[in-house]
Amino acid sequence: MSDVETNVGKTARLTGKVAIVTGAGTGIGAAAAHAFVREGAAVVLVGRRRDVLERVSAEILAEGGTAAVVQGDVSLGADAERIVAETMDRFGRLDHLFNNAGIQGDGGPIVDMAEAAFDELIAINLKGPWLMTKHGLKAMLTGDATGKAIVNTSSFLSTAATVGTSAYSASKAGIDAMIRAIALEVGPSGIRINNINPGVIDTPMLRKHGEGIRAPLAARAALKRLGTPEDIADVAVWLCTDEARFITGQSILADGGFTIPGPR
Repeated sequence: MSDVETNVGKTARLTGKVAIVTGAGTGIGAAAAHAFVREGAAVVLVGRRRDVLERVSAEILAEGGTAAVVQGDVSLGADAERIVAETMDRFGRLDHLFNNAGIQGDGGPIVDMAEAAFDELIAINLKGPWLMTKHGLKAMLTGDATGKAIVNTSSFLSTAATVGTSAYSASKAGIDAMIRAIALEVGPSGIRINNINPGVIDTPMLRKHGEGIRAPLAARAALKRLGTPEDIADVAVWLCTDEARFITGQSILADGGFTIPGPR
C-alpha cells in the first residue's frame, strides 16, 4: 500500500491525490495543509524554516494524515526543481500545487524602499510561483493531466493599494496576469490554474503591524470580521476539486466584503 493510499478521508474529494503547499509552516499555508489532508490528499510541506514545517507535519501525522517536509526557497530555480523532484520520488505523482509562499517586505514609500528589498519581494512573490509552476507542470503533464490544478495566493492589493505597497501590489498583479497565459497553455491538457485574492487575513504577517490595527480593519468589512487562514485554505482546496472543474485563469476575491466600498 502506497503512502497516498494510507491517507485519511477515504470518501473525501481529493482521496489519493498529492498536493504541494508552499509557505506551509504558518498562517494560510499551514491551514491549507490541514485542509488538503482532511480531503484525503497527501501533502508536501514547503518553506524556508524546517522547524515550523516539522511542527505542521507532526500535527498532520498525529491526525492520521500523510505529510512530507521539503525545505527550500521557492525563489531559487534549483530549489523549485528539487522540491518537485523530491515529491515525485516520494509519491510518484503531483496533482495539486498551492503557491502560497510570500512576504510583505519592508514596504514604505517608493523613495525610501531599497532596491534589494524590491528584488527580494518580487523574487519570492512573483518569481517563486512562476518557478514552482514551471517545474510543477512538468510533473503534472506526465501521464493523464486531467483534473490537476494549481492555485496561487494573490491579494486584494493586486488591484488596490495603500501607501508603501508599490512593490507588493506589483508582485501580486503580476501573478494575476501570469495565470491567464498559463491557463491557455495548459488548458488543453486538462490542467487548471487560478488565484485566490485574500482580503485582510488574521495571520502572523498581519499581527506584526500591532494589535491596534485589527479592529479598525475588521470594521471596514461587510462581514465585520477579519478573515481567518481557514477561510482562504478552504477556497484553495475547493479550487482543486472537481466542483471547480470549469474555472480556470481566474483571480477570485475572498475578502469578506472589505473592498465593496472601493479601495481605500
